[in-house]
Amino acid sequence: MLSVASPAVANRVIDDSYSVSRRFEGYRSQYPGISLPLIAPQTGQTLAFDLVYKTVGERDLHMDVFSPAPRRNVRQGLVLVHGGAWRSGTKAHFYALANLLAQRGFTIFLPEYRLAVEQPYPAGMDDIADAVAWAKHEAPRYGVRADRIAVGGASSGGQMASLLAYRAASSANGNARPPVNALIDMDGVLDASSPLALQYENAAGPESPLARWLGGSFEQVPEVWRAASAASYVGPASPPTLIISSGAPRFTAGRERVTSVLQRNGIRTATYMYTNAPHDFWLFDPYLKQAVAQITAFLRAVGGDQAHKGQSR
Repeated sequence: MLSVASPAVANRVIDDSYSVSRRFEGYRSQYPGISLPLIAPQTGQTLAFDLVYKTVGERDLHMDVFSPAPRRNVRQGLVLVHGGAWRSGTKAHFYALANLLAQRGFTIFLPEYRLAVEQPYPAGMDDIADAVAWAKHEAPRYGVRADRIAVGGASSGGQMASLLAYRAASSANGNARPPVNALIDMDGVLDASSPLALQYENAAGPESPLARWLGGSFEQVPEVWRAASAASYVGPASPPTLIISSGAPRFTAGRERVTSVLQRNGIRTATYMYTNAPHDFWLFDPYLKQAVAQITAFLRAVGGDQAHKGQSR
C-alpha cells in the first residue's frame, strides 16, 4: 500500500499489489505458451491519455481513449472497467486489449475510478456511471454514435460493469441514465449473494475484498450484497450480453440465472468459455486475441440488430 501526494490530491492511498508482470511470472509454468502481448498501434489510430472526465473535491478522475483509424471507425464505443479485486489495478492494464479492439473499428474508453482503499461502494459505481455519461456526451468528438456506447469490464470490473448495465436499464431502479447498448462481462461475478459466490467472495468475512468494498460481510450487510448484484436487476430491458469465462465457474457466479432471464426475454446473449486459462486472461496471449475476436463478433452482431431495428421503425 502506498501513500501518494500530487497537486490534485494529497496522501491518497494506492494498493499496487496487482501487476501484470507479477501475474505473468506466476503463470509461466502453469500455462505453456502464455506470453505478454505487444502494443503496436496501426497507422491512423489515435490515443489520448489522462483526460479529466470528473472532479470530486480536489480529486481528478481520468479517461484514456483509444480511437480507430477514421476509415475503420464503426461508430461503436466501449467503456472498459479494469479489475483488481475492487481495491487495486489500473486502466493501463487494458491497453493491449483496447489497442486491438481499436484496430477493429471500436472506440475504447478506459476510466480511472475510486477504489475501495480510497472510497467504499458506491463511490466507484458513481464514477463508472459518470464515465459512461461522459463517453456519451463526447461521442460525436470521437465519431461514435451516442446510442452505441457499450460497457464492459474484467473480474471486479466485470462485476461493476454488469451491475451498472442492468441497474441502469431496470425500470424498477428508477435510474434516469440512458442504458448502454451492450454489456461485456469478462470473469465478473453476476450474483454476489449466490452460494457459489459467497463461498469465495465472503470467505474471509469482513476482510474479503468484496466485503471491504461493500462495507461489511454478507452476514453483516446482506441487503447491500444483493443490491450490488447485477442479477438482481436483469430483466426485459437489459442490454445484449456477452460473458467470457476463464472456465472457473466462481468468477461468473450467477451466470445461469442471468442468461436464463435474457434468453426468456429474447435478448441477444452469448457465453464463451476457455477450457484452461488464467483468471485474468485478457492480459496475456494467446487468450487476449481470442477474447478480442469474441468481443468483435458480438458487438458487430449487436450493431446489426440495432441497425435492423432502426430500419424497421
